[in-house]
Amino acid sequence: MYIVTNRQIDESERGLKIFGTVPSSKGPNELRLVKVTRSGNSYRTELIDDKLSEDDVKKINSDLDLALDPKQDWYASLSVAAETLSQAEREKKHVLFYAHGYNNDLNDIVDTAQDLEQSYNVIVVVFSWPSNGGGAVSGTLSYLSDKADARASATAFSRFADKVRGYHELISRSREELWFEKAKAKHPSNPQKAQELFTELANKDCKVTLNLLCHSMGNYLLKHALVPSSSAFRQMIFFFFCLVAADTNNENHADWVDAMDFRTRLYIVINEGDFALAWSRRKPGEAQKVRLGHSLDVLNARNAKYINVTGADWVENKHTYFTGEAVQKNRQLHTVFTDLFEGNVAENNPQAALKYRVDLNAYEL
Repeated sequence: MYIVTNRQIDESERGLKIFGTVPSSKGPNELRLVKVTRSGNSYRTELIDDKLSEDDVKKINSDLDLALDPKQDWYASLSVAAETLSQAEREKKHVLFYAHGYNNDLNDIVDTAQDLEQSYNVIVVVFSWPSNGGGAVSGTLSYLSDKADARASATAFSRFADKVRGYHELISRSREELWFEKAKAKHPSNPQKAQELFTELANKDCKVTLNLLCHSMGNYLLKHALVPSSSAFRQMIFFFFCLVAADTNNENHADWVDAMDFRTRLYIVINEGDFALAWSRRKPGEAQKVRLGHSLDVLNARNAKYINVTGADWVENKHTYFTGEAVQKNRQLHTVFTDLFEGNVAENNPQAALKYRVDLNAYEL
């Protein structure tokens, strides 16, 4: 899998130890791309930095039916984008971008990403920001430190989204040009037939969705990434936003949630029994109000669909309930998250069997 990060990278280390717990020494907006591969019980890591050769670009053109100019300067991040999209198309999967929460070290993050890939028909690309992974003994200081790191990482997160947008548009535009030329060549004297064929080719091709999962404090990161009016998250990049167990204020959440643009749906998933968000609310220092992922009060964002999983079988007081026991033993819950992560409208799926409660403005299992 691939991890995009603004963490400090220690190239003298090996495996997941290359990832630091502080932002890059070049500044918190610096992004690095790392390939992570399982090797027995450990992981190999490879930094992806190189400029692509002309042969590399020609291979990308061949693999994805593109028309990129091999003589232009292209970088390895394009190759990763092309590889990920090509794999998704070949394996009929979707791409799920994952922003983790606080107090996560890289082992936790990679384990969760692998669980997501095993539980759903997705390829996971991780955005990892510096969170201490300090465990319970770190307590409040670790939590507040991670909140500060999340705020400092907001621009890097927006830059990451802008990279996704740029490469997706580049690949889509290049393909559309080729389809249009094919359609014109087949119907050179009939523009209407050419347009119909172009539309048919485009519809056949556009099966992969790009979706974003923000978990826990990853939603606080998203909130701050939306502050600039030029934020990439205000543009139509992702098909689905999935805001799960959001560790950010419920109060006035519509102000930033309504600023997001998307192609299909924005879901906010809530568990009032969430022990971690109950603990989060008790943190002193910075005012901690009721958390969005922990409260059914004032669910009023115009562009959001709310899903309440409180009391659902096996959810209990869990903070992470999109992998593990909850979705393994509750098939309805698994169906809901399958829809969210694979680009389907959950409330329209009879198997998800969501019921809408007007008094809450939320769907329930």
